[in-house]
Amino acid sequence: MTLLNKDMTLCISLSGRPSNNGTRFHNFLYEELGLNWIYKAFAPTDLEQAIAGVRGLGIRGCAVSMPYKEDVIAFVDRMEPSAAAIDSVNTIVNDDGILTAYNTDYSAIAQLIAENALDAGSSVLLRGSGGMAKATAAAFRDAGFTRVTIAARNEDAGRLIADLYDFIWQSDAEGTTTADIIVNITPIGMAGGPDEHELAFTDMQIAAASVVFDVVAMPAETPLIRAGRAAGKTVISGAEVATRQALKQFVLYTGIRPSDEQVRAAEEFVRAQ
Repeated sequence: MTLLNKDMTLCISLSGRPSNNGTRFHNFLYEELGLNWIYKAFAPTDLEQAIAGVRGLGIRGCAVSMPYKEDVIAFVDRMEPSAAAIDSVNTIVNDDGILTAYNTDYSAIAQLIAENALDAGSSVLLRGSGGMAKATAAAFRDAGFTRVTIAARNEDAGRLIADLYDFIWQSDAEGTTTADIIVNITPIGMAGGPDEHELAFTDMQIAAASVVFDVVAMPAETPLIRAGRAAGKTVISGAEVATRQALKQFVLYTGIRPSDEQVRAAEEFVRAQ
């Protein structure tokens, strides 16, 4: 085990509800690759001061999770196209005090759509309207999906995403709407949250779907993923999203691409917590 020392490179994450997923993933690979780096999760009490700390302390990289993916834009210097296109940030890279924002959520979702060979002719119901919803909607749009409905209680935010990608908005209270692919992009089912034991979709919606997709990464088996698996559906979990976006972050921070075997070992280490 690498001991803490003055020459270590620090990377961090900022989240309203920090988990150990990113911490374990990155630190495992640092150790595996012999890097004198360390990764630590934080729940900031002041976002602007936290980002000032990234700049002032020379922190190399910063992952950004809910609810800060849009608010953080005001505090960075550059928006890389993946973040600028959807006004949502999940990764900041610090190059000698210049902070560049990226969105690796988008690339992770796009990769999973391709890996699972999701049919672009399918109907899609996306529940949520935050920064992650923008990334998910953009990935589906760019994969050729046109029959997409954004279900969001926040009408202004939901309509904004729907209009941006030429999709349809509806209130998420209308739980009778069904689709071939259902995607949860809300905190429903997240461990430690007020709705951790709830389903983001009704039993009827799950039964009607062919694919059940939950971007919530903690726990790896959310109530929605368990219900989808029990119903015999193709399931795509937030843990899969988390691994792919974290790998992209790792490469952006370090400039090193771990082997597939090392990534699988890191995944297993995360799941073992």
